[in-house]
Amino acid sequence: MPVAVVTDSTAYLPDQVTRAHAVTVVPLAVVINGEEGQEGIDVSPSNIAKALAGRRMVVTTSRPAPTAFAAAYRALLDEGADAVLSVHLSRELSGTFDAATLAAAEFPSRVVTLDSRGTAMGLGFPVLAAAKAAASGQDLAGVRDAAVTAIDRTTTLFYVDTLEFLRRGGRIGATSALVGTALSVKPILSFVDGAIILRDKVRTASRALARLVDIAVESAEESDVDIAVHHLGSPGRAATLAEALAGRFGPRLRDQYVCEIGAAVAAHVGPGFAGVVIHRRA
Repeated sequence: MPVAVVTDSTAYLPDQVTRAHAVTVVPLAVVINGEEGQEGIDVSPSNIAKALAGRRMVVTTSRPAPTAFAAAYRALLDEGADAVLSVHLSRELSGTFDAATLAAAEFPSRVVTLDSRGTAMGLGFPVLAAAKAAASGQDLAGVRDAAVTAIDRTTTLFYVDTLEFLRRGGRIGATSALVGTALSVKPILSFVDGAIILRDKVRTASRALARLVDIAVESAEESDVDIAVHHLGSPGRAATLAEALAGRFGPRLRDQYVCEIGAAVAAHVGPGFAGVVIHRRA
């Protein structure tokens, strides 16, 4: 294929999907009590869930080195790709996009980077759109345009039991964290221009999950949609969310994915996380 597509491990696309669409994934690093491993290779979501549950272990994440991206780009170009589009999680959350951009400078005009302004399947849907455009034979500009269109049509919503993990990691401010603790308020969050914002707040976890479904339906407007449901160690909760969404969308629901988030995002959202990503097809 003339254009190769690269992303990072926070897209959380199922392995069979990345293989089917020939997407190259560069993993982030996760450090648990000083021991570093690669997300999805050395460190699993269950490792993080256990580490966070007791709150006795220190969990941090770090971006891939620019050399890791450069090696991936060089390999793809040496294998025959004419160009590379590299799509990554929001630069508001991580230095991953900046690392990829530094590496891309080694391959002027042949490697282009793109900030998805999100993560999880908020990143995964644009990556899929890019890979499909590449498979159809579009050039680098066309592949990038397909990803940008998908970014504009994607809404990411998620619920956390507490904002403490996001606050510790510097992903939200202390003032926002107070909203989640006052009077046991349960926050529903979203992304605006790549940054996490408070979308709504309710009193109970069960109400939060129901509200996730409501906002997802509102966000879809009248479009046919693809949906991703994310969870951390809660496949039953994810299945319940997926069933509720399927019932509300009916024939407008095209593709649906249920994916556990990986270690890098799990470290910042903590136990109890649930997410819904809506991709509008038009």
